[in-house]
Amino acid sequence: MRNLDHVSHIVVKIGSTSLCDQNGKLNKEKILKLIEQIAYIKRKGIKVTLVSSGAISAGMGVLQIDKKPKDIAAKQALAAIGQAHLMQIYEELFSLFKLKCAQVLLNHDDFDDRKRLMNLSNAMQSILDYDVIPIINENDTLAVDEIKVGDNDTLSSLILPVVDAQLLVLISDIDGLYDDNPHDHPHAQLISEVNGISDEIMEYAKDSNSQFGTGGMITKLKAAKVVNDYGGDMAIINGQVDHSLVDLLDGQDVGTYFNGKAGRTLSSRNHWIMYRSSPKGKIIVDDGAKLALSRHTSLLPKGILEVSGAFMQGSVIDVMSLDGELLARGIVNYSSDEIKLIKGKNSCEIESILHYKDYDEVIHANNLVINKGE
Repeated sequence: MRNLDHVSHIVVKIGSTSLCDQNGKLNKEKILKLIEQIAYIKRKGIKVTLVSSGAISAGMGVLQIDKKPKDIAAKQALAAIGQAHLMQIYEELFSLFKLKCAQVLLNHDDFDDRKRLMNLSNAMQSILDYDVIPIINENDTLAVDEIKVGDNDTLSSLILPVVDAQLLVLISDIDGLYDDNPHDHPHAQLISEVNGISDEIMEYAKDSNSQFGTGGMITKLKAAKVVNDYGGDMAIINGQVDHSLVDLLDGQDVGTYFNGKAGRTLSSRNHWIMYRSSPKGKIIVDDGAKLALSRHTSLLPKGILEVSGAFMQGSVIDVMSLDGELLARGIVNYSSDEIKLIKGKNSCEIESILHYKDYDEVIHANNLVINKGE
């Protein structure tokens, strides 16, 4: 038995395959079974925040379209049509258990901007204080690549720190993480517990072949990394198995459980820098700076070789090695144009080049988060 006594708030992400039938159309019976379990968990006093896929599938059902279009504008239109229908279904089914829900549509820039992130956090807390279940989805109608999270596995992992939940549950069409692809290898073994996302664990990931969803096992493991680095736990369970969500919360050994105690715990600020901000550019450094960064020292102009992108002072940027490895992510003390002028120089030369010097460092160690890999 797992001990989940520390869990008082969970984020539940439901994928399209757990909401739809084999033809990709919303299946009310499947949705009802999930909502019944959420209602049971709520009655136990556990808060629930829901991240739901299915808007485009719902739109396909409304318009009786059998195949998802490839055209972005068409998918955006289907998302707009389907989101209203999806929420109507949720409201109808939650009302059977005397529960209320609220719609929240987000994009990545809602996490990127610190003021908007604070507003989001305050709004989410107020919704939960009203004892209402937030139902979150990406705003696919307005999403473009520059502001798109991309998949709801990632979105749900970014939501967990916002609502200060302890556990993210990904409800999928697979029992959990296997040591090989169970669709191709029937003798593959289910991994019950994962203590840290290592390279070996990432090697187990095989993307799903679902035509209705956008995320595979790789996105789920990356979500686990984001959650674990905040100190939270994550689980993958099969939504097709009766009572799997209730069984998980009751401590039974279902699915794969990713233990957050095994990873590092980033502060809320550093977690924002590493995962929830959108880098505005890149700095490429030499091998000496790479070695220094591995010891978590500040980044000085001397070790900088190239600057990519246009960004202002205070922006979050990626620090890359010569061979393209992400070494760190941090907040810069100078703009991209200024860094281009002082790169390769000693800190004592900054004032003579820029005619001012507020900092010796391009990125101070306190504003730098070292990438620990997958």
